[in-house]
Amino acid sequence: MTDFDLADRPASHTPCLTAVLRMAGLRPTRQRVALAELLFGGPHRHVSAEQLHSEANAADVGVSLATIYNTLHQFHEAGLLREVAIDASRSYFDTDTSDHHHFFVEDEQRMIDIPASSVEFKALPQPPKGMEVAHVDVVIRVRKAPV
Repeated sequence: MTDFDLADRPASHTPCLTAVLRMAGLRPTRQRVALAELLFGGPHRHVSAEQLHSEANAADVGVSLATIYNTLHQFHEAGLLREVAIDASRSYFDTDTSDHHHFFVEDEQRMIDIPASSVEFKALPQPPKGMEVAHVDVVIRVRKAPV
């Protein structure tokens, strides 16, 4: 996790995003800065690689889907994004890296935040010897109820 919070970022300020990338240990390439502007230029959100690729194309940011995946994983490893795995083939990347959980709306393929304080655990199992719990992710799958 990084020492800075992107929640306080001004919208669409390339010099600020360049500094954030540098502080996270990432070289601020043209593509990384352009993708950071798309990701962090507004309120917190959840995005798939495919969604970000569509947004990049619409914004005339020439970038391949493979580069999108690589950049999202680099941002995640640097602590700038949180990855939420829905299943073996689908992940969303959350710009809010604070502790919280999610509803996954199956009908709409979208995520909704759940405050961490809304989920209680009586106890967590002891991790295997020599390991510690790094994070607990709860994803509750929901769909529209029949009328």
